[in-house]
Amino acid sequence: MLVARVGSAALLATLLNGTAASAGAFGLREQSTQAQGMAFAGAAAGSGGVSSMFWNPAVITMRPGFVTEQNLTYLGPSATITPTTGTNPVFAGLGGSGDIGQGAVLPAGASSYQINDRLWLGIATDAPFGLTTKPNQTWAGEVYGRSSRIFSLAINPVIGFKVNEWLSVAAGPNIEYFRLTLRQALPIPGLSPAAYPSGFLKGESWGVGFTAGATITPWQGTVFGVGYRSSVHHDIDGSIGVPLLALAPLAGQVRSSLNTPDKLSVGLTQAVSPVARVSLGFEWDNWSRLGTVGVVSKTLGITVNNLPLNYKDGYYYSIGGEYDVSEALTVRGGFGYETSPIDFSNRSVRLPDGDRYSLNVGASYRWSNQLTLNAAYSHLFLDRSRILAGLGRDYNVGNIAFAGVVDSSVDIVSVGFRYAFGVPPAPAPAPLVRKY
Repeated sequence: MLVARVGSAALLATLLNGTAASAGAFGLREQSTQAQGMAFAGAAAGSGGVSSMFWNPAVITMRPGFVTEQNLTYLGPSATITPTTGTNPVFAGLGGSGDIGQGAVLPAGASSYQINDRLWLGIATDAPFGLTTKPNQTWAGEVYGRSSRIFSLAINPVIGFKVNEWLSVAAGPNIEYFRLTLRQALPIPGLSPAAYPSGFLKGESWGVGFTAGATITPWQGTVFGVGYRSSVHHDIDGSIGVPLLALAPLAGQVRSSLNTPDKLSVGLTQAVSPVARVSLGFEWDNWSRLGTVGVVSKTLGITVNNLPLNYKDGYYYSIGGEYDVSEALTVRGGFGYETSPIDFSNRSVRLPDGDRYSLNVGASYRWSNQLTLNAAYSHLFLDRSRILAGLGRDYNVGNIAFAGVVDSSVDIVSVGFRYAFGVPPAPAPAPLVRKY
């Protein structure tokens, strides 16, 4: 009986290993159409409108009256993993992953309401984390991943206070929902790799953190902002499925604890003329706090695996600018560079991420005093990267070696609008005065 329990735990560990990179380790930045057009440069200083609440809640004091912004973004990732020399010969013949990228639509919104000259209320809904990858059902790396899906939703109410003419502060709770579904092939002795069944891991959790920030306007035309999103602790309750009747007792509950990374954002926007502005941005994501995550079987009452995430911290740098072509039309563009928390030491087939460069363009059209329409397009270039799993590596399923190279890119299209109530109308042009 003890031997059976130990063997069952070992197979459960095989199922869970390789899923580590999917446990909330992929961040989403696409929360503002307006900010996307400038590569999110100056987002913490309000360059993304009220939607900049994601980076810095204090930006709500920059808009009078009641303002609501809604954004809809399509993410079109493309990534292929090609097996290379070093892959187990039995699996190498199964071929590459095909395109593992899965398109997704990401909604995000934010609203603010001015109570008086000093006090504002705001609320934002967004998705700070997400991942959807799906390689071919049968491929050379199938024991390390057949599909991955992560979904998150954050609700962030805040209170903003304008201390004086140059300083505003804001803070509020961040209520976050997190869900994952992961599948991979189970190597069953006696079966051909092409016939391996899939096991799954599912889990979900609610957690609470907070956001806080400040904006400083030392003089007209200059805005400096700093925002912070805390880590959110998730006690994930989930289940596993193992397609073997002999292991039916394992098709039950598991639990794990995960702390999402905290985030620091810094932004600067500087007017260089009455119709042009330049913005800079910096973001730090504390991915290294994830470390190693333990997964516990509620059925067996033991830790069945330690997931060695071992991510590095992530850093993002951006520069952008915008120009008012007319009172109705504004165009913008930007460039961003990100150092990924994932490199060769911790890269998996579920998250074949790498350093990236982004080119961004966007525009806003002021339809009326109340309604503004926004659009943006981005193309992300990712460095070609390598994956190695198997004996002696963090990701090891049955000592099955897998080596591959990853080629990937991302296209992002976003549309949105801003509607304002109670905003003073634009000033009328000065009357023409003639002297005779």
